[in-house]
Amino acid sequence: MLQQLIPNVIEYSPELLKALKETLIMVSISGLFAALIGIPVGVILLVTSEGHILKNRMIYSIISKIVNSLRSIPFVILIAAIPGITRMLAGTTIGIKGAIVPLVIASFPFVARQIEVALLKVDMGVIEAYQAMGFSPFGIIFKVILVEGLKNIVLALTISLISLIGFSAITGTVGGGGLGDFAIRYGYQYFKTDIMVVTIIIILLIVYVIQGVGDFIYKKLSH
Repeated sequence: MLQQLIPNVIEYSPELLKALKETLIMVSISGLFAALIGIPVGVILLVTSEGHILKNRMIYSIISKIVNSLRSIPFVILIAAIPGITRMLAGTTIGIKGAIVPLVIASFPFVARQIEVALLKVDMGVIEAYQAMGFSPFGIIFKVILVEGLKNIVLALTISLISLIGFSAITGTVGGGGLGDFAIRYGYQYFKTDIMVVTIIIILLIVYVIQGVGDFIYKKLSH
């Protein structure tokens, strides 16, 4: 396999670079939208939970059930279940555009839960102190909870982004493009194990880079 590895990589390098670019685009765009949706949802889950500043059992229960329901659906099944929504929002169900919609729908509930857990680490004593000083709930959210919990938000988003990479690879099985599609098309279907290995190595490198950047930012914020 080692003797064939370099020739095969060179032969398929244009397709590999294209697949890498597609994966980076999918992960970046869907990650951005998942964060834009998931962070507010996570904050709402936190502040409406039992004993928090905007405690509301009904709102918490409804949002929590929606988030849990979406998280419980396997991603492959989710892709197959929402072609109408995907086509309505993206205009297609294949390629990068067709992959972004299900990626966002699958990722934002995960982001929301990660954000909720991350912000639970903010000391309630600090929050209560600001309440005593007359800060409004929204003032506490933006000036205390999000600021104090920023480093934990970074870790939550790092974990979510790594999970999103796994989802993006799965889209390759349904024509979503990216490294998953490249591995299936040129590695699995043509029985080229070396191509599969190279694809896995590239995905692992992307994960290591994201984790490294996230850890670096976390340490900077901690100091």
